[in-house]
Amino acid sequence: LRLMKLKIKKLKFLAGKPVCMIHELTASKLSLHVGNRISIENKKGKKIISIVDTIMGIISKNEIAVSEDIIKELNLKDKEIVDIKIISKPYSINLIKKKLEGHRLNKQEIREIIENIANNSLTEVEIAFFVSAVYVRGMSLEETRNLIKAMVEVGNKLNLNGKIYDKHSIGGVAGNRTTPIVVSICAAAGLKIPKTSSRAITSAAGTADVIETIAKVDFSINEIKKIIKKTNACFVWGGFLGLAPTDDEIIKVEHIVNIDSIPQLLASILSKKISIGSKYILIDIPYGDCAKVSKKQAEKLKTAFLNLAEKFDLKLEVVLTDGSGPIGNGIGPLLEMQDIIKVLSRKNPPKDLEEKSVFLAGKLLELAGKKQCQKLAQEILNSGLAFQKFKEIIKAQKGNINNLNRLKPKFFYNIKIKEKRKIKHIDNELINKLARIAGCPEDKAAGIYIHKKKNETTEKNQPILTIYTISKEKLNYAKKFYKENKREIVEFYWFD
Repeated sequence: LRLMKLKIKKLKFLAGKPVCMIHELTASKLSLHVGNRISIENKKGKKIISIVDTIMGIISKNEIAVSEDIIKELNLKDKEIVDIKIISKPYSINLIKKKLEGHRLNKQEIREIIENIANNSLTEVEIAFFVSAVYVRGMSLEETRNLIKAMVEVGNKLNLNGKIYDKHSIGGVAGNRTTPIVVSICAAAGLKIPKTSSRAITSAAGTADVIETIAKVDFSINEIKKIIKKTNACFVWGGFLGLAPTDDEIIKVEHIVNIDSIPQLLASILSKKISIGSKYILIDIPYGDCAKVSKKQAEKLKTAFLNLAEKFDLKLEVVLTDGSGPIGNGIGPLLEMQDIIKVLSRKNPPKDLEEKSVFLAGKLLELAGKKQCQKLAQEILNSGLAFQKFKEIIKAQKGNINNLNRLKPKFFYNIKIKEKRKIKHIDNELINKLARIAGCPEDKAAGIYIHKKKNETTEKNQPILTIYTISKEKLNYAKKFYKENKREIVEFYWFD
């Protein structure tokens, strides 16, 4: 039923998803309420589903203000007339309720929910109920397989030729920035490894945030194909490409409700890998105190990955690694990039970051059928070939490693202790929180530098951590957080 024609009023606002604002009196006339859905159709018949908000004063009764997402999707002009239709609640809400009640969902039911997330038919609250249902009730292996399949099918695909390699860490370890090093080593060895990465959700930086300190990470699929053809690899932000796009919506909601369920973690990782065409995949599962998972959970997760890989005909290997503390010295985009360059350029590299990167690169080279892979990975790194490849990729992504010199923190604070002590433990979660309070990942130059690691001894009045910020206010917040949590952030052995 065609209900109303309204005139577009451009207000230039970003919402991260299709959202519109209608005059309160117009909404009342249509019996529309905040959070309801409407279809907006342009003069060419192209439609988009939008969530409704109401407003008084800024727009008139015959106008509708829409978010930039809608302007872009429908190519709308100011004062253009659009058709508005009320959309009833999707059937997938009943399916989410079914899952909440503990029932299994079949292939078609899961597909319906994922399609509704993709086309914006479900609100964030409704997606949160789906996330909670999966978290509380779990998913069978078959349900998880169908979730992955649906997430792949509603998104774009990269469609590259040849054998495609990839690696992924489930995260949870501060500073664990192995990806740029692993990709550079493997691409220098001749592997095709298009790396799509995420931005940080709860950590101080994601790989995309780190690469962005020196290069672009937002590229179209065609642009990525050119970069890979030139260099064998890339470091790009996956969220820009529309690969398994519902995953990004689900992750946003998981962050809000602070839930990270195993089926959704499996689906998130594998849907992105399948969408990009990866067939040979290495999964890194860090475990331990303050990591995302314990050793027992890591083993269960490994089994689930391997079972799903079989169903999708993937050549997948899973490694369990020590995730009990931060890796590298820098936590935050700028500081993590400095660590990466130290490893690649062979100039005073953090040993733990180098060793883990070489280990992972060796495992990926094994998947490619290479010989003496750990030795080969180390040789490629030591020879400078990996650094040369890294610079090639960065140049292809319109960047330069010298761009790093433009980023400088304005304020810093050294955290020292009053006596000689040996470090027992540094908490991953809290060190990430401290870095985020300092401004990460939005402030690229903000972060935490770790001077001393687990089992190292710090002398009297020697710094153990340095906090970097771009504002005095954030520095004060970070200092306050450290003082309130210092016993948990860094734990020491007691000397007799």
